[in-house]
Parts: sequence; C-alpha cells; structure tokens
Amino acid sequence: MAKTSGLGDNLYVGGYDLSNDVGSLGTIGGGVAPLEVTGIDKSAFERIGGLRDGRIEYNAFLNTAADKAHDRLGNLPTTDTILTYCRGTTLGNPAAMLVGKQLSYDGTRAADGGIAFDVSEPGNGFGLEWGRQLTPGQQLLGAAGAGTGVDFTAATAFGAQAYVHVMLFTGTSCTFTLQDFTADTPASYANITGGASVAMTAIGSQRWATANTQTIRRWVRVNVTGTFSALLFAVSVVKNDVAGQLF
Repeated sequence: MAKTSGLGDNLYVGGYDLSNDVGSLGTIGGGVAPLEVTGIDKSAFERIGGLRDGRIEYNAFLNTAADKAHDRLGNLPTTDTILTYCRGTTLGNPAAMLVGKQLSYDGTRAADGGIAFDVSEPGNGFGLEWGRQLTPGQQLLGAAGAGTGVDFTAATAFGAQAYVHVMLFTGTSCTFTLQDFTADTPASYANITGGASVAMTAIGSQRWATANTQTIRRWVRVNVTGTFSALLFAVSVVKNDVAGQLF
C-alpha cells in the first residue's frame, strides 16, 4: 500500500457510525509502558516492557439527531466502548481498534459561533491494536454469506483478535466467524478455532480473540451466519506477529 492521506476515513463507536460528526482525531496511540530496571553496574538506563495501553481522542460536532454524536456521547457512558478507526474504507486497509472508557465530552464555543466537543477514550483492559479491515468500511448483507479474503502475505502462529460493529439489524441473530486458508480459494476456507463472535441480536459492538497459540493462515475472511434480512456491519482483525501479543 502506497503513502496516503487521511481523506475518506471512518470512526465507529459502539456500533454507531459517527464519521460525519467527527471533524478530527487528535490521538490514535498506544504502546508499552517502559519499566526501569537499571542495575548499579550500568551508566545508562535499562528498560523492559510493562503494561500495554491505548487511547483514541477526537473532536465531534454538535449533532442532536437520534443516534448521532450528541445522543451517543453526551451521556458519558460508564461501560466499555469499542472504537474502530478505518484508514479509508477499502477492503484490507489499516484499522485501529480499542476497548476504551469515555472520560470526557468537553464542549467549546468559538467566537465565530462554532461549537464542538473533545472526547477522550483511554484503553480499558487491552491496548490499542492495529489490524486490517475485513469489510470495505461498512458492508450490507440481506442474508448469511462470506466476505472476500484479505491477503496478510504470510501465516502466523500467535492467534488473532477481531472487532465487529453492527450498525443496522433486522432479524433474529447473526454470528461472525473468522476463516482462513493458504490461498484465496473460496471453497477451501475453513473456520478458525476460537474465531467466532458471540451471536448478536441488535445494534452494538464486540471484541473476541482466539487462543494466543492459534495458527492463522495467510488469507483471512469473515463469514456471517444467522437469520436476518438486513445487516449493516464492519469487521476488522489483528493477526499477532509475536507470542504474547494478546493482552
């Protein structure tokens, strides 16, 4: 993938597409906290990795329509929020994912009359995870079916994590399952052990993970099962490159 701008991005928060209500993202960050372990025989600091963390901060416009920014953010929910930032909405593009806690909804009213709100969501229980989109941004299905495979160039042996946002749902239930194969051969894809979500029955979001020792083959796609007549959703996945990446 060549160098790109940040045009045409999306931000999903807890099963709601807030992209058109977000003017900018201030921070999409995270990493490992350094732990100082400097011995008395050293003349410079020694450090090892500690706890992972993450944070997504963004600036939202005031939109009071149902299920838009003010309706979703103004009540400062105390439960975990799942966020997915999509760098563009092309299948296979990068995505940053986070389980966070919304800590703020601070409004400012400028002299020119503009009003906006700063939202900060630090990670909770998991660090920020960069992966790839298994749907082209959002995808609409009228019945169960499999998505298109994404080429991760190589197999890995350290498991995967997946995130889903269901933005519209009419039906009984839907389940999302990761599938893989060595090549993009639709009939040969197989379910990944531990790669299925919990069944969903309404708008919402979810994170799930395989075992950290699970082999994930080169090509990955999402398969949607269940009974429904309308399903608008977005799925992204993280393939772990090293042992112990899952926290």
